[in-house]
Amino acid sequence: MTLKMLAVDTATENCSVALCIGDQMMVRSDIAPREHTNKILPMVDEVLAEAGVSLTQLDALAFGRGPGSFTGVRIGIGIAQGLAFGADLPVLGVSTLAAMAEQAHRTHGATQVLTAIDARMGELYFAQYERQENGDWHALADEAVVAPDALCLESTDGTWALAGTGWPAYPELAKGLDLTTTESGVLYPQAQDMLAIAKYAYQRGEAVAAELATPTYLRDKVTWKKLPGRE
Repeated sequence: MTLKMLAVDTATENCSVALCIGDQMMVRSDIAPREHTNKILPMVDEVLAEAGVSLTQLDALAFGRGPGSFTGVRIGIGIAQGLAFGADLPVLGVSTLAAMAEQAHRTHGATQVLTAIDARMGELYFAQYERQENGDWHALADEAVVAPDALCLESTDGTWALAGTGWPAYPELAKGLDLTTTESGVLYPQAQDMLAIAKYAYQRGEAVAAELATPTYLRDKVTWKKLPGRE
């Protein structure tokens, strides 16, 4: 069976869409802060037209579940749910951090990756990944939002590729880590790398109904406390 899957992501400054039909890949991507709502659906239309398929012919829809911008994550999950409801498709949420690890492998062959997104407020969204023999990724610890000086690594063996906006935001951070690092050039997640990860999740039977799609904010408790009347 030829797997047909669409992925959308608006969780960071980058807005991207990708469609796979078996090994064939159609991709659109644009770094466009605050323009995601205007760009994402035309991108979806473009890749579907390029492949000559409709949404209803797909098997599933993947989306960037975060972490990232609160607004960006909400836009992405809303678009994914709307498309999935209309076409009666199951959905798969993919970590933006894991997607950057996959991109570091796709572009540089990295198999050990430290992913960090600048979360503002003096913090990072962080995760540490190792590539498995089957091509899937294993997180050595749960994704976390942490202060740069509180970064905790589970392993320091081998060479670790750095991916994400967190590293240029804190240029001295990598120098203080007791491990060997290399630059990957990866700053933002891409939908095409989410597809690579979503394929494994789909094969494991992890796709869910659109109404069950959930975001990953990591900092949601902080947001809750900021609401009037909340403590």
